[in-house]
Amino acid sequence: MRLLVVGSVAFDAVRTPRGSVERMVGGSATYFSVAASYFTQVRVVGVVGDDFEDEHHQVFLERGICTEGLERVPGKTFFWSGEYSADLNDRRTLATELNVFASFQPKLPLHYRRTPYLFLGNIDPELQSLVQRQMEAPQLVAGDTMNFWIEGKRDKLEETLRNIGVLIINDSEARLLSGEHNLIKAARAIRAMGPQMLVIKRGDNGATLFREGEIFSVPALPLEDVFDPTGAGDSFAGGFMGYLASHSIEGNGPDPGVLRRAVIYGSVMGSFAVEHFGLERLRRLSRPQIETRYKEFQILTRFD
Repeated sequence: MRLLVVGSVAFDAVRTPRGSVERMVGGSATYFSVAASYFTQVRVVGVVGDDFEDEHHQVFLERGICTEGLERVPGKTFFWSGEYSADLNDRRTLATELNVFASFQPKLPLHYRRTPYLFLGNIDPELQSLVQRQMEAPQLVAGDTMNFWIEGKRDKLEETLRNIGVLIINDSEARLLSGEHNLIKAARAIRAMGPQMLVIKRGDNGATLFREGEIFSVPALPLEDVFDPTGAGDSFAGGFMGYLASHSIEGNGPDPGVLRRAVIYGSVMGSFAVEHFGLERLRRLSRPQIETRYKEFQILTRFD
């Protein structure tokens, strides 16, 4: 197994201009692991309640994702409900019920601790650090965070960031974390906190990779049908890390060409995620479909 993700596994209820779904499997670790599973072998660590039944577990098993680290405890699974605006750019949270996730303490099986690639999903930075301490010399650690942790647990988050190689966040989070409005200045300030690389997701404006001496930007692929943006960012991270984990790291880090392609594959998986509610589009993909869309990005960005 090449890639380990630690994060939330949840039930979601979503309303968008294209319709609504009252209960579907979601969570950051779920979207991430399904997207990443098209590129590499994935292990997941999370917690669910006793209402998470075999049919829900099948979301992972059908993609060959190892769930030995998915803890089942008495109680209800984390639940989130949200509603999107007419243009899908704004989201209003209707309900957040942490349930069993409120007492989540990640426990890595012994054989998980030697996984070479680690992704720390959007969880409490204290839990992210707890996971880091359980790992045995991973080749690359990447992570995510959000405004809630940036504002509420800044010191703990900065401690986590010192041991992260890649941080993947959106533009508003980058501005809040850095105190800089300009994203180039924001990236410089965040990288000074520890991460060698920063990927800033910019929604329908694409994504940008920042590393020493390099900026690489990818536009978003224009889509005719967008049903549900839920999980798009986690699917981006899954595609990005999944592709990276399918390659070996030598010398001073990932090959620059591999990194650039990883950003595009992340964008590919994010674009598929929004084309149906929840995981429905991601679950029924084929690798040829992924490669076809990758070529669409190549055509979109070719100018010579």
